[in-house]
Amino acid sequence: MPDRPERAVPGWLKTALELGPVVLFFLGYLYLKDESYAFGGTEYEGFIVITALFVPLVLASTAALWWLTGRLSQMQLVTAILVTVFGGLSVWLNDERFFKMKPTLIYALFAAVLFFGVWRGRSYLAMVLSEALPLDHAGWMILTRRMAWFFVGLAVTNELVWRGMSTETWVNFKTFGLPVAMFIFFFAQARLMKAHGLDDKG
Repeated sequence: MPDRPERAVPGWLKTALELGPVVLFFLGYLYLKDESYAFGGTEYEGFIVITALFVPLVLASTAALWWLTGRLSQMQLVTAILVTVFGGLSVWLNDERFFKMKPTLIYALFAAVLFFGVWRGRSYLAMVLSEALPLDHAGWMILTRRMAWFFVGLAVTNELVWRGMSTETWVNFKTFGLPVAMFIFFFAQARLMKAHGLDDKG
């Protein structure tokens, strides 16, 4: 999407647009998980039906974020693309495995990008979070390496969960486990942020 003049929007609205589709996917799954529907002579389980609804919802929320804020982060754009591709494949082929693979590919891609930046001596993470987390260069490099390995861990965990556990367990993991893991990760970086924070150094 082309750049537009960046505008400030209420924090609650931005959060609702970013997290709303995930919450609605979870609620929709709870409602439809034991149902099945026939379309065009093909039987679709509730998970596939809610995935079909989730894809346009993500695209609409992403478009709304761009319209309201004037910009999209690379993470938001990549996520929307992969949701469309793998959600679409799951619906088209009536195979939930494609959609379950999506988090693995997202986190593996983010890890690869961050590792590539570290190899070049740059922190691509700083390009996204520098306004929220004012750190010196050394701090950003440490945080970027840790974040890259964290994404590797999330990708591996997603593979283990969707391949070895039930769909309901995977949905709970995706809805609650991933955000909690992200919160714990950043909470665990408190010492790093204190040691390398620019505010603390005047």
